[in-house]
Amino acid sequence: MKMGVDLGSLVLKTKVSLGELSGTTIAIDAYNALYQFLAVIRGATGEPLKDRQGRITSHLSGIFYRSANLMEKGINLVYIFDGKPPELKAKEISQRRVIKEKAQYNYEKAIRSGNIVEAKKFAQSTSKLSHDMIQDSKHLLDLMGIPWVQAPSEGEAQAAYMASKGQASMAASQDHDAILFGAPKLLRNLTVTGKRKLPNKNIYVNVETESIDLKSTLSTLGLTREQLVDIGILLGTDFNPDGFKGIGPSTALKLIKQHGSIDSIPGLEKKMINLEAIRDIFLRPNVSDVDTPKQGPFVEESISEFLSKERDFSQDRLESAMQKLRIQTSTRSENLEKWFGETT
Repeated sequence: MKMGVDLGSLVLKTKVSLGELSGTTIAIDAYNALYQFLAVIRGATGEPLKDRQGRITSHLSGIFYRSANLMEKGINLVYIFDGKPPELKAKEISQRRVIKEKAQYNYEKAIRSGNIVEAKKFAQSTSKLSHDMIQDSKHLLDLMGIPWVQAPSEGEAQAAYMASKGQASMAASQDHDAILFGAPKLLRNLTVTGKRKLPNKNIYVNVETESIDLKSTLSTLGLTREQLVDIGILLGTDFNPDGFKGIGPSTALKLIKQHGSIDSIPGLEKKMINLEAIRDIFLRPNVSDVDTPKQGPFVEESISEFLSKERDFSQDRLESAMQKLRIQTSTRSENLEKWFGETT
């Protein structure tokens, strides 16, 4: 399933360890992270984790355990949730729905036939994020003391905007769209690292966190951000998912460097529908000014009540992650006391 624009072969990527991110604040594209959790946190036959009432809990597991691991490294988190999608995203959303329905059909067919390998191949593409799952995610973040922001539209755009204003050190998403939205730095593979299976393939790869710097990328490619957006449009974005047939990253780069913009490419200027509207989504996105997010205390008893008693999480495993939160909270309090002591 296509999500976001494919700029992977053009942008400059640098491997980064979680230790290097200590002290930073990272604005995470929440929907992107939740779909990752739903895709990879699954049972033996590819089924998502569920509680005794049949409610999916894979996303809650991902939020709790991965966030605790990141916070243990001294990383401050803020999750950014999508609002109303731009009208031009309707086609992409419709295509994703069809892909999920087909994957669900093939998954159930494989389960009925006892073909577990085939079932697991289709399982990752069946993930759906419901309103209740989103509300539960926000509730868990509140209990953990992790701030979240409701974006008016695209979460990546809001994350990029907050990073550009210095309210976050960088944006985090699997998609490269955050770079087009103007994020000074983009982190990929933050919420899911280690050995992961490629979608629809029996191949495992080692996934490492990587950083992409917008300024360095533009300088190396000899482009403006506006031109990088045009390259994204040529390749296909969520707002023109089909892109231009036969144009890959190298060709798109060559065309934009040669002609300057899509408007000047012979034969393409009349084929591009809604060009200015798509450019505006990236260059003048619908975002909100918000207060700088601050991490709050985690409510230990309420977390246990919610995850263990209501959603059937293992209390023993919860305790291990809870200890990381206790240490992180204690360390943060000591640092604040030390800082205030030095300034008085």
